[in-house]
Amino acid sequence: MKNIFSSIPEHFREEIFEDLLKTENIRIERILSRGQSSPAQGWYDQAEHEWVIVLEGSGILLFEDGREITLTRGDYLHIPAHVRHRVTWTDPDRVTVWLAVFYSG
Repeated sequence: MKNIFSSIPEHFREEIFEDLLKTENIRIERILSRGQSSPAQGWYDQAEHEWVIVLEGSGILLFEDGREITLTRGDYLHIPAHVRHRVTWTDPDRVTVWLAVFYSG
């Protein structure tokens, strides 16, 4: 047994991506952020669908179509495959814990 909130460092320079479960059809990932954002020149353009929830903290997602969505504790969102998006802001004063579920089909 493990706990989603265990082994969270107080400070880190880059976002931390950790696969919690990975099979042929699904991947569940814990993402830790503290003031990080996506690289300025890049968009996430994933072949899989993504369902993401913020368990602690907050972040802002920007979509290529101009939509901007702020997610705080408990907020979740479905991002269809190939919908280009990026993280423009995460809380610099506390760790944001994201849980992302990637799946195909």
